[in-house]
Amino acid sequence: MAFGLAGIAHGKKALRRTLSGLKEAAMRSTIVPKGYVAVYVGEEEKKRYVVPLSYLNEPAFQELLSMAEEEFGYEHPMGGLTIPCREDIFIDLTSQF
Repeated sequence: MAFGLAGIAHGKKALRRTLSGLKEAAMRSTIVPKGYVAVYVGEEEKKRYVVPLSYLNEPAFQELLSMAEEEFGYEHPMGGLTIPCREDIFIDLTSQF
C-alpha cells in the first residue's frame, strides 16, 4: 500500500511541473516584444504572427491593413489585428520587406 501512495505523490509532482510549464508557455505566447505587433492571418484558420512595427510603413502592408478595416472595421474576431488574406500570400509579401 505504501508503494502505491508514493507513486501517486510522484505523479502529482510531475503533473504540477507539466501544468506549470504549460502555463509559462501560454504566457510567453501572448507577450509581444517592444517594437513589434501581433497580427492574425488566414482565411479560415487564423495563425498568429509577430511582425516588426517597421512593416506599418510599407505600402503593401498598409494595403493589407485597409483590407482588414474594410472587412472587420475595428472589431476583430480574434481580439487582435486580423488580416484577411491567405497565409502563404502574407508570408510571400512580408519576406520582401
